[in-house]
Amino acid sequence: MQDESKGAFAVIRFNFLTYAAGGVMAIVKGRVHALATITQFESAQSPEDRQAGWRYFLEKTDLKPGMDPAQATSMRQMRLDVRESQAQ
Repeated sequence: MQDESKGAFAVIRFNFLTYAAGGVMAIVKGRVHALATITQFESAQSPEDRQAGWRYFLEKTDLKPGMDPAQATSMRQMRLDVRESQAQ
């Protein structure tokens, strides 16, 4: 098992009411930093946004910490699509 202090984590936004994906918000090195990043996103979140169901979660990843969130979202979605097509 890789040390979680050195591994990369994707902070992902999602809507738990509608199951809508919000994409990758950040790629961060280390679980502690990733949890702190979620706390930052949540503290900046408007009450309306939170009430609408938007939340954040962590996902272990091999993507490079600090990479562009839009690019990370595209790569993550492409990997999920490949995994889903292989499962069928």
